[in-house]
Amino acid sequence: MRWIRASAAVALTVFGVARADTPPKPQAQTVAQGVWLIPGSFLPNRQPDGNTVIFAAPRGLIVMDTGRHVWQREAIEAFAVGQKKVIAAIINSHWHLDHVSGNPDLKGAYPAAKVYASGAIKDALTGFLAKSAADARLYLESGKLPPETAEDIRNDMVTVGNGKLLLPDVVIADSRTRRIAGKPLAVNLASNAATAGDVWVFDPVSGVAAVGDLVTLPAPFLDTACPAGWSGALAKISATPFRIVIPGHGAPMTRSGFATYRRAFDAFIDCASSARDKDACAAEWTANVATLLGTDEKAQKQAKRMAAYYVGDVLRKNGGKSADCKVG
Repeated sequence: MRWIRASAAVALTVFGVARADTPPKPQAQTVAQGVWLIPGSFLPNRQPDGNTVIFAAPRGLIVMDTGRHVWQREAIEAFAVGQKKVIAAIINSHWHLDHVSGNPDLKGAYPAAKVYASGAIKDALTGFLAKSAADARLYLESGKLPPETAEDIRNDMVTVGNGKLLLPDVVIADSRTRRIAGKPLAVNLASNAATAGDVWVFDPVSGVAAVGDLVTLPAPFLDTACPAGWSGALAKISATPFRIVIPGHGAPMTRSGFATYRRAFDAFIDCASSARDKDACAAEWTANVATLLGTDEKAQKQAKRMAAYYVGDVLRKNGGKSADCKVG
């Protein structure tokens, strides 16, 4: 689970490695005027892609999170071509590689684009990601992985090996309004939340808040999390006058949907801290977010499975937080 969640891939065509079958490129969806979503994915036997959010700006497009797979990056580039605009800037919500792996390719295509992100990736490259790469070799040596999974893991290892290409040009070290590519955005830093440094943005013109993995479905991804800081970040998002929240994984939410998620998150963390059975906590989580998951039975089963894992194998093994949380 450690590698599966937070790893990422480099386009295989770049390194001359044979690719397994690839799915069609995801299609951009309009979220609000001047804001689009290219949905991420959880495909069978594949590592996930995080959502990509794109904002129109006076000097081009601002791309928030660049995914893992080649088809996510191709979708981003195709959208830019269709809009007849350059990619002027990249924002990374956090360093999990399903959100940053497209950076080198997009920077190669648009070298003037600057990457804005927290500095947390620097420690991750020598810590969490280095450990993940070492663990991945054991999976590959087993010879039991589906070809798609093995392909993704090999590429993730290449990404980590070229980690310096993922470092930001502009380090986000505080929360304030910044003018990026000519567009004013409230760029916020949440320390010790889903990761050591999560960046989320609010666009006052559209009313859209893009929050990365501070909101994820079907379950909160707690691999590198400090739950107390995460809960605090959700409170700050709630205090922002957004109309729509775009999660790191999952569909856009209204204010009501976000409130449902926030309540479910806090209840889930409370349950994980109790003596209740982990499966009971997972069932409660799934019931609490049922309106966000919809009627998809597969999503509900996945929510229960992931939630039980995070209670038993992450939070309770590490005193109520992830092994990578360095506070409290």
